[in-house]
Amino acid sequence: MNNKYSIFRLSRLVIVIVFFLSCKQSGSQSIPKWKIGDLEEYIAKSDTPVIVNFWATYCVPCIKEIPYFQEVVAKYKDNGVKLLLVSLDFEESYPEKVSSFADKRKFTSPIVWLDETNADYFCPKVDSRWSGVMPATLFINNKKGYRSFFEEEMPKEKFEAELRKILSN
Repeated sequence: MNNKYSIFRLSRLVIVIVFFLSCKQSGSQSIPKWKIGDLEEYIAKSDTPVIVNFWATYCVPCIKEIPYFQEVVAKYKDNGVKLLLVSLDFEESYPEKVSSFADKRKFTSPIVWLDETNADYFCPKVDSRWSGVMPATLFINNKKGYRSFFEEEMPKEKFEAELRKILSN
């Protein structure tokens, strides 16, 4: 009788563990792999204001600004503003490390991983002035012909001021 009870408890424990693991996996963000052409197409076809932030898990200033980027964008969600986080992490970090990193920090914005290794090729396609430094942020409003690029960490106030510009121009 004791063995049956132990087996029953063990099987319940296994079921609970499997349930929690499956919940964790289903809560993880799926991170697609994009080439620079995919990003160019996304930007070109965007019919709402979009902010594209280039970051990496090893970039301390990047990680510092993403939470308030998300907070400010959420404040303007009724204006259709979108934030796309473009990971420039190394291939060995994709997708597991990028996904778990984003989950731990509760990144809610869509994330894509840029599958490019030659910065001399992809950086000028984003902006001719981009040297490859991170963080870098691109503000776009195709309907208003607005495009602005920053190769720097952006304080919250500057970020929000630029966001308001893409809405008002």
